[in-house]
Amino acid sequence: MTDGVRPLIGVTTYLEPRARWNVWELDAALLPVGYPRLVQRAGGLAAMLPPDSPEHAAATVARLDGLVIAGGPDVEPVRYGAEPDPRTGPPARERDTWELALIEAALAADVPLLGICRGMQLLNVALGGTLVQHIDGHAEVVGAFGTHPVEPVPGTRYAGAVPEETSVPAYHHQAVDRLGSGLVPSAHAADGTVEAVELPSARWVLGVQWHPEMDQDVRVMRALVEAATASPSGTRARA
Repeated sequence: MTDGVRPLIGVTTYLEPRARWNVWELDAALLPVGYPRLVQRAGGLAAMLPPDSPEHAAATVARLDGLVIAGGPDVEPVRYGAEPDPRTGPPARERDTWELALIEAALAADVPLLGICRGMQLLNVALGGTLVQHIDGHAEVVGAFGTHPVEPVPGTRYAGAVPEETSVPAYHHQAVDRLGSGLVPSAHAADGTVEAVELPSARWVLGVQWHPEMDQDVRVMRALVEAATASPSGTRARA
């Protein structure tokens, strides 16, 4: 692809107080470099989407060809009607509010959407689902990604992109409990944990529990980029 036709993929960011780099210690909207690099390797143009007021979500999505909800902190349990477990992390309310608004806008506009780890969990919550607040064995060492196999569900969109069992990089302690409206599971871990979900009624909506930005396999992101390239929304429609 040339830059003139590469789809614009927005990726949400962390919002961190007093982040440190070089001589600076400042509040920062940041994103691990694996995310934009994966978008670029898959043939897209990456744009960072720091938290904003939710009323701007529809206008933001209207300028995109595809959307990625990145990984990060636990979703606040109040979002799905639960009391916080002692092992649930502190809330990231600005991210929850902004990213839920982006998901709603993307679904309404039928813009291709990929949720990664927290992003998959938030997609499930946005559609009325709930989460398991703690499971063991999916984040074995603090601050280090582990790997485990995931098995695709035949006939799903995910299986169309990645038809075989694969070993994926993972770091999470929460997972899907009750599925959100219209979502179907499209991959599982060996312990039965739902590792991917998708929305068959939409143009292209997929969530994965693992972190493809930490891997060399671009197939999931390439599937998003291909769907975004074919989408009538966003930058291509204005060209």
